[in-house]
This record gives sequence, structure tokens and C-alpha cells, in this order.
Amino acid sequence: MSTVTISDRVRIGGGPMAVIAGPCVLESRDLTLGIGRHLADVCARHGLPYVFKASFDKANRSSGASFRGPGLDEGLAMLAAVRDELDVPVLTDVHEPAQVPAVAEVADILQIPAYLCRQTDLLLAAAASGRAVNIKKGQFMAPEGMRGAVDKVRHAGNGRVLLTERGATFGYHNLVVDMRALVIMRAMDVPVVFDATHSVQLPGGLGHASGGQREFILPLARAAAAVGIDALFLEVHPEPDRALSDGPNSADFALAERIIKETAAIHELAR
Repeated sequence: MSTVTISDRVRIGGGPMAVIAGPCVLESRDLTLGIGRHLADVCARHGLPYVFKASFDKANRSSGASFRGPGLDEGLAMLAAVRDELDVPVLTDVHEPAQVPAVAEVADILQIPAYLCRQTDLLLAAAASGRAVNIKKGQFMAPEGMRGAVDKVRHAGNGRVLLTERGATFGYHNLVVDMRALVIMRAMDVPVVFDATHSVQLPGGLGHASGGQREFILPLARAAAAVGIDALFLEVHPEPDRALSDGPNSADFALAERIIKETAAIHELAR
């Protein structure tokens, strides 16, 4: 089983289920630190490795008028505060090769968004950073098709690759999760992450924004853990209905802890 070391205390693969969780997008410094502190405490209580995640820019919002985030400079300052004050690794998206050097100074894991998972220049730039690279499987991709993305990073000299399942397009405004994808991608000798919150997203479902089916986060997370995953990815906000991005498919603090606790227990049984 492949293992990717993120920090002295966080390894993904071959051990306890790791948790990658945080808000969809950075909103304010205080909220960011509050969410990160709460999730770090939850994971510590349950003996699970924790990585904070959030985006400094949501470059693919449904509407051009939607909140995108604080931008690169302010966003990296917030992520650095999480890393330094909470002593946890951080993950964030990169959208263009030019962003990679600055982001790699702060983030422990560079994430390739699902819509960009075939972008060779972006994958190679992320690989060259030396940071771990988390590639989200495109909603339009068959799981076996992700081998090409993994090989691009590996051939660039970076073996620290993660693959994330986040559902596949199933008609208009709908995603489904094919649990076979977890098995297929793990066979590529990479740790596999299950994004339980984006998997219940309804892309563009509200017309001006994406909708979501929050009630299905927990059952899908439990199912994925039973099939076999190495990390659980969650979008978490203390008040999801007031979140500035992806509120309908985000978990509040109580639901997030329940998901983490139950999924980790199933993960241990499956392991």
C-alpha cells in the first residue's frame, strides 16, 4: 500500500484514516482559524491525522458575481497562519502554473482541481514544486483514465501523488459516485481520498450557483470507507447556509464530527 508523508505527524495511506477538511473558500482570518482549530481538536480526540483545506480562489463559480475568495496574497497569508498557529499541514488549489511557486512556499499539498486534472503544464509545475500533489478526478473522467495524470507527475520526478474521487457527471446538475472507482484508482499504487461533500454537489443546480444534498454526505462517506480509502475530504463551515461558497454541500461542526467518527471506525474495520 502506497504511503505519502505530508509532515512528521501526517501520513496518508497504510495507517489511520487521514482527514482533509475545512471551508470551501477562505472567508476571513478569524473564521479560517476557528474552523481549523475545531477540526484539529476533533481529529486529535479521535487519533486521526489532520490536514486543513481551503481555497484562496474559486475560479469556476457558476456566476461571475459569486464570491471567489480573498485572492493569492491574502489567501496565502491566511493559510500560513493556520499552518503556523495550529501546527497542521495545509492544502489548497492551484489553477495556473504561475501560481505554483508562491503556493508551494505555504501549502504542504498542492491540489489540482477536477476540471483541470488533464492540464499537463499545471501537473508538471505542481510536480516540480516537490510538494505532495492531490489530483481530483474530473467529473468527466473514467477512473482508469486518471493513470495518465498520475504518470505525468511521477515522470516529472514526484512520487508523492494522491487521487481524489468526487463523483461523476450523471445528466444535468447531478453527480453519482461509482464505488468501483476507489478500487480502480487504489490499484495505481496511490493513496485514494474520498471527497464526500463535493460528491453530493448539484453543479449549477440553483441556476446562479451549485446546490447540494447534505443529507447524503454521511451515507456516502460510510460506504467509501467500507470499500477502502486512505483519507476523507470534507467541506466544513459552522453555518453552512451562510457560507460564501458550497454551503448546500458543506457539513456543520456537529455533522462533520459524526462523519469523521463513523467513517474512521468503518475504515479501521475495513483495514
